[in-house]
Amino acid sequence: MATIEEILEVERLEKNIFRGIATETTLPRTFGGQVAGQALVAAVRTVDPQFAVHSLHGYFLRPGNTTMPIVYLVDRIRDGRSFVTRRVSAVQDGQAIFTMSASFQVSESGIEHHDAMPVVPPPDNLPLARDSDDPEIAWLAREWSDWDIRMVGDGEVDRRRGAAAQQQVWFRSRKTLPDDPVFHVCALTYMSDMTLIGSAMTPHKDVHINGASLDHALWFLRPFRADEWLLYDQTSPSAGFGRAVAQGRIFDRAGNLVAAVVQEGLTRFLRAE
Repeated sequence: MATIEEILEVERLEKNIFRGIATETTLPRTFGGQVAGQALVAAVRTVDPQFAVHSLHGYFLRPGNTTMPIVYLVDRIRDGRSFVTRRVSAVQDGQAIFTMSASFQVSESGIEHHDAMPVVPPPDNLPLARDSDDPEIAWLAREWSDWDIRMVGDGEVDRRRGAAAQQQVWFRSRKTLPDDPVFHVCALTYMSDMTLIGSAMTPHKDVHINGASLDHALWFLRPFRADEWLLYDQTSPSAGFGRAVAQGRIFDRAGNLVAAVVQEGLTRFLRAE
C-alpha cells in the first residue's frame, strides 16, 4: 500500500494542472478521501502561503478507477485580500469523477468557543480495529495500514441525547509525519472519509447495502497533527430514500475541536442479481 506521503505528492504538469498517483488497493474504486486529499493539495499549490484553507465542499460524481492516475484541474475563482477561493475538478479518462471548492483565509481574530469532547476510553485501552470481530472493519483497517485506528465499543460510546445513530473512532498516523501544517490538513482530509458513513449503519448491522460517498464537506477549525491521537465523533441524524447524512466532529486528545465534517452517502439496499 502507498504511504500517505506518496498519496499526497501530486505532480505539477502545468500552472493549474496536477496529477495524483494511482495506488495499490483492495477497494473496488478509488477511496474518496484520496481524491479529496489530492484535490486539496492541488488547490493549496496555487495559493499564497499566507492563506490557510478553512473549508472545502466536494461532490463525488463517478467511481474512480484504482489503476489510473487522476488529473486535477484548478480554477482560480477568487484572490481577495482576506479570502481566496479555488475550484478543482478531478478527471480520469476525460470525465470528471469529483469536483471541489476550497476556501482559504488569512489569519484573523474573533470570538471563540467549541463543543466539549465526548467522554470515551483513551485509545491505548482499546483494541486495534484490524483485530475487530467485524470482518468489514478489520478489512478496512488493513487497507489503511499506515494508520492506527481504534473503535470505541458500543457500550462505551458517549451518546448524544436523541442521536439516531452514533459511533466514535480514535485514529492517528503510525509514523511521524512532516512538520508542515498544510500536510496535516491534507492528511486529515484523506482520513475524514474513513468510516464516516458507517455511522449510519450502527442501528442496521445485519442489513447489506450498496454504500458510497456522494458529497463531503470539511471545516478546519484549529491546528492539529494527524500523527497524534484524534477522536472522530460520528453521528447520522437521518437515513432514507437510499441515502444517509453523517456528521463528524474531530477532537485532539486535549479536547480541542479541530475539524467538523458533513457527508451524504449512498445507503440503498443491494439489488438482487
